[in-house]
Amino acid sequence: MRLIDLPVSVSKRPDEFQVNQVNGILGLDTYAICRYSWRQMALTLNAVIAELGGKQALGRTLATEDDVREAIREGFPPAVLEELMRASGLTLKELAGALDLSPRSLQRRRRNGRLARYESDRLYRLARIVALADEFLGDHDKALRWLKRANRALGGISPLAALDTELGARQVENILGRIAYGGIS
Repeated sequence: MRLIDLPVSVSKRPDEFQVNQVNGILGLDTYAICRYSWRQMALTLNAVIAELGGKQALGRTLATEDDVREAIREGFPPAVLEELMRASGLTLKELAGALDLSPRSLQRRRRNGRLARYESDRLYRLARIVALADEFLGDHDKALRWLKRANRALGGISPLAALDTELGARQVENILGRIAYGGIS
């Protein structure tokens, strides 16, 4: 029997997963995948909102994912850029690279009104990854160093550089999941 075929019983709460033993083998990979998925979903929205500067930078309270989605559609205020740069220690050039924008475009956005929808979406993606790295690595400074350091699992580029695409962001999330559950990345 392949490990993927092992039956797994799951209670209603994902943090109380029960893994059945089959022929002396535990479905630990299935358990880790389920636990990682739950934990990723359970990452408090507050941690991501805090990375974006909270109510002060966003200009309003965001209590649900629906609120965040609507704020992204409307475009974040430029204060969010300032707060993320301050909190993360990212330079304008590093932030522009992670958002797949030129530094000049980012500089203009800082001065002129709201960010575009796609820019706000990318900024949210960056804040989500920073929040995940903080949670899984246990320390904000350690998380920021990890994000800036070249990573072999990403072909030698830094996780921060990989965030310019959705696929890259997913790869970074997968690496963080492996780190969180005992893998090496």
